[in-house]
Amino acid sequence: QVQLVESGGGLVQAGGSLRLSCAASGRTFSSYNMAWFRQAPGKEREFLAFIRWDGGNRYYADSMKGRFTISRDNAKNTMYLQMNSLKPEDTAVYCCAADPRGSFTSPREYNYWGQGTQVTVSS
Repeated sequence: QVQLVESGGGLVQAGGSLRLSCAASGRTFSSYNMAWFRQAPGKEREFLAFIRWDGGNRYYADSMKGRFTISRDNAKNTMYLQMNSLKPEDTAVYCCAADPRGSFTSPREYNYWGQGTQVTVSS
């Protein structure tokens, strides 16, 4: 019983930055491994980054090329995704997920999802 709500999306010019937030409620936030995914129109949901429950282990998809940083603040029950040097190809709905049953890079393995926040990068 976990509710996840993303925020921080919007319209940004190429080369700009955004920080997304994912606020959790309903369970002990610190007990969950979490991740960020995105999905562009007509595309498969894409894994972006993973963070362990205590923040001690982080994993990034190669496609992020060092531009994105995942973090969490368990005292605030919030996970973040800092996005820098944004490109038009980054335009997508960004979703947070919690509690993977298996492989943390697979969206099918997660028990909980947020509603998503739109990120649009203009050229």
